[in-house]
Amino acid sequence: MVGRKTNWVLTFLLILGALLILFPLYLTITIAFKTPQEMAHSLLALPQNWTLNNFISAIEMTHFFRAFQNSAIITVSVVILTLLTNSLVAYAIARNLHKRFYKLLYYYFVSAMFVPFPIIMLPIVKQTSQWGMDNLVGLIFLYIVYGLAFNVFVYVAYIKSIPYELEEAAIIDGASTWGVFWKVIFPLLSPMNATVGILTCLWAWNDFMLPLIILSDRELATLPLVQYIFQSQFSTNYNLAFASYLMALTPMIVVYIFAQKWIISGVTKGAIK
Repeated sequence: MVGRKTNWVLTFLLILGALLILFPLYLTITIAFKTPQEMAHSLLALPQNWTLNNFISAIEMTHFFRAFQNSAIITVSVVILTLLTNSLVAYAIARNLHKRFYKLLYYYFVSAMFVPFPIIMLPIVKQTSQWGMDNLVGLIFLYIVYGLAFNVFVYVAYIKSIPYELEEAAIIDGASTWGVFWKVIFPLLSPMNATVGILTCLWAWNDFMLPLIILSDRELATLPLVQYIFQSQFSTNYNLAFASYLMALTPMIVVYIFAQKWIISGVTKGAIK
């Protein structure tokens, strides 16, 4: 059996890419646990005394748990409602694309991806303020609506690949339109649900601009917004800043690690079908 040749160029690029990702993460972790004196002495060295004082101070200064709760409420609500509503819209469009109205509706939704956010930013601020939507509920609603364009695009493409005969068989067995979607189509959307769910989760958790222009009450601030508000306090103490960044980053790392298996499982099931 002839052995495979090692592609040294590809190997080097992969190692270089891994270092570019791991090195900033290494600095973030070590600086978060160091004292200012240790960081001034050596930036790359490991902390001499691993302490949680930076994290405790960062939690107090940023009201971390309150901001964490706000971000968690927004992210969980947006992910669940996005999967339920956007998939329904995409299903209705995908199965009726032969009709002129639904085809125009599809292009109307997709065209929203090409509208720059700064163009609609000021009207959104004015409308949300007038309608009393400058709160978490209004923010959740906007995330669901703004994600509709991309999500409909990917959902429709995937639903079109699902054989219509499966739905016909369910209808013959007595299933209603709602029953066909929830019992047949929605389980088959596992790969897309996983993809849309993770992208929506990362977007809602890490987004800074929309909470900045929508939320007027500091009590409702999300983690990215809180870190921005208190940035002046961190400007002379990078240890507190990096401790705060690490705490805000950790939940998304955990979510992504656990969600990977759902993506792989969904893609595998889709390939088997």
